[in-house]
Amino acid sequence: MSEQENIDYCRIAAAIDYIQTHFKQQPDLDEVAKRIHLSPFHFQRLFTEWAGVSPKKFLQYTSIQYAKNMLKDKQATLFDAAYETGLSGTGRLHDLFIKIEGMTPGEFKNGGENLFINYSYAETPFGNILVASTNKGICYMAFADDEKEALINLQNHFPKARFKQMLDIMQQNALYIFTHDWSKLHQIKLHLKGTDFQLKVWETLLKIPMGQLSTYGKIAAQIKNPNASRAVGTAIGSNPVAFLIPCHRVIQSTGTFGGYMWGPVRKTAIIGWEAAQTKL
Repeated sequence: MSEQENIDYCRIAAAIDYIQTHFKQQPDLDEVAKRIHLSPFHFQRLFTEWAGVSPKKFLQYTSIQYAKNMLKDKQATLFDAAYETGLSGTGRLHDLFIKIEGMTPGEFKNGGENLFINYSYAETPFGNILVASTNKGICYMAFADDEKEALINLQNHFPKARFKQMLDIMQQNALYIFTHDWSKLHQIKLHLKGTDFQLKVWETLLKIPMGQLSTYGKIAAQIKNPNASRAVGTAIGSNPVAFLIPCHRVIQSTGTFGGYMWGPVRKTAIIGWEAAQTKL
């Protein structure tokens, strides 16, 4: 990413943060542009190029369509229908069905001993990302604002594995999610280690369609453990595969977006970007 692209990203991230924080006041174009020190004309053009929608429409998507409407609708959603019939979702993720395969007991016990992991860095609309894979599938994916720190976090996740910086076909297929028509993607396979409860939560997240949101309570109900909202939140917070397992689509029951392992501003940006993609 070039220096100018980094500057533009920071400006748009600041604008998104301001809109998300002040959405109840419905700030207009001039007000948000002033906050990031751009003219209204330049801000409108830059935001639309980056997010795919105007600031006004982004505000509407964020504050109304993709949070409040979903939470207030008491009828069955497309998400519920897809889940009950065993489908992966009704949006553009319908062909992105990911079969979760847990690691062997030996890999759990030995922290990845005798496990070979390839990893690489890539640029995304939301900043740099580190993606890692075994011969079974994607095992790790995290936004990498600091590449060295991201690699340390990967190594801590698999303390006895052997690592090689190399881009392989599994990583390439996973990264296509940011640039290609999702309906034409090949199946992406994940290779995850986690408890049965964590795997169940992560698998349920895959059923949230692109452009829609859910809550911690709804996820708990989906896994038939309605009193486990707090435990669900902990499992979501330990998600090792950013974006592919869409923990960013889970918000609080109050309608606020809540926290995110890779930053609340990035979470808001991703939700807005996905909202724009579903409207194209």
